[in-house]
Amino acid sequence: MNRERWGNKLGVILAVAGSAVGLGNFLRFPVQAARNGGGAFMIPYFIALFLLGIPLMWIEWTIGRFGGGFGHGTAPGIFHSLWQKNRFIKYFGVIGIFGPIVIFIYYIYIESWLLGYSFFSLTGKYAGITDETGMISFLRGYQGIIHNEFFSGIKTAYMFFLITFILNILVVFFGIKKGIEKICKIALPLLFILAIIIMVRVFTLKSPYNPSWSPYNGLGFLWNPDFSALKDAKVWLAAAGQIFFTLSVGIGVILTYASYLKKDDDVLLSGLTAASTNEFAEVIIGGSIIIPAAFVFFGHNGISLVAQQGAFDLGFVTMPLILKTFSGGMLFAFIWFLLLFLAGITSSISLAQPAVAFLEDEFNISKKKAVGIFAIVCFTLSHLAIFFLAKGAVDELDFWGGTFALVVFATVETILFAWIFGIDKAWEEMHSGSDIKLPYVYKFIIRYITPAFLLFILGFWTYQQAVPTLLLKGVHKENIPYILSTRFVLVALFLTIAFMVKKAWEKRNI
Repeated sequence: MNRERWGNKLGVILAVAGSAVGLGNFLRFPVQAARNGGGAFMIPYFIALFLLGIPLMWIEWTIGRFGGGFGHGTAPGIFHSLWQKNRFIKYFGVIGIFGPIVIFIYYIYIESWLLGYSFFSLTGKYAGITDETGMISFLRGYQGIIHNEFFSGIKTAYMFFLITFILNILVVFFGIKKGIEKICKIALPLLFILAIIIMVRVFTLKSPYNPSWSPYNGLGFLWNPDFSALKDAKVWLAAAGQIFFTLSVGIGVILTYASYLKKDDDVLLSGLTAASTNEFAEVIIGGSIIIPAAFVFFGHNGISLVAQQGAFDLGFVTMPLILKTFSGGMLFAFIWFLLLFLAGITSSISLAQPAVAFLEDEFNISKKKAVGIFAIVCFTLSHLAIFFLAKGAVDELDFWGGTFALVVFATVETILFAWIFGIDKAWEEMHSGSDIKLPYVYKFIIRYITPAFLLFILGFWTYQQAVPTLLLKGVHKENIPYILSTRFVLVALFLTIAFMVKKAWEKRNI
């Protein structure tokens, strides 16, 4: 079976950038920065970017292109291509299919909220709400957690979930060139335009309460460093975690996207361009909307409390209230939720591709059948997030799929690339077809610094989060059956993928 190819270099760059540019750029980043020392957070953030994020980006682009030359578009086959003498290494690659599926089944539900809120903004459904308590009640009612005058159940949320799910599946069904590349070429420029419109409007705001509460002073709150925060290891871990989250590294998506490249396609400049696009969206635009806008209305003391709300309440509760105060506020609210929806869909379609590519490449089945299998499985599993949201299922899925699996996968692929495949061979492969030459110091960084950084994070996160999570510490007693059920499903999913890898290799007689 002939594998698909990207239409052009711009298409793959926008697709990878679209995978990276998501909700984390506009919601998670400003919250993490405000919570972790403001400007001081940016010091470990940029250190992690240059020592962890960008090297991992180059590693994944390189090994993805390399594995694609052997007909493999996912981690099991790509890992095997890097270390053919080891028959077990492909099973570590299971994480690169498992992780994206787990993230997809809850991310797409959250993404559907954005479509719903875009509609509510146009129709003025929450226009009469004037305080935070009312907006929280509106959100909880929409999620089906409570019943109120706005929603009598989860029917409305489920309708928008169905629409969002179908849109994602349609894009993936049309393939790399006609589906993913095409939608990213439209959605990414459009979301940048919408974000800049919101950002410009924010910087014309004047506080109705205090003249000193200006959006520019809000930037000062975000960027002025509290250097004492650098003594806290959690700040460094938060910065590294944000880099993982924002660049979509360690998930397996970039490997799959890069597998559709040609042998002489440039991976260094393309990877750097995609990473730079994401950083512009996050640091420049994402850092210039929520916190400056909230500062105008809440001031220095109030903004600290706002930052503690968390990304979802900030995006779905605080921002709609702020935007409603603008002239034409509901239109700006629509723009806000639409840009987030566009950011969400460019990320979610990328999460679908590894599983679809695995079925196509390793079982030699058609795109139509592969997408159909993926859709049935993920539609079924998504109901964990929909119906067990209030029981902690989304947090559980996020920990195993979006945190633990991510760091383990990144650690394995980095050691495999730099030490098993060999740094000299890796360096040569990275520069094949490249228009730029990396500073030689990156050879040292990729071989020593990046894996050491990852091993530290893995060890610290395992000590700090994995053990308490395994022991169900902090979980309400009534939620334990739901958490255990979710874990059972995750274990079953992982073992099923591992079994499929085994059967695929038996079929190949490898």
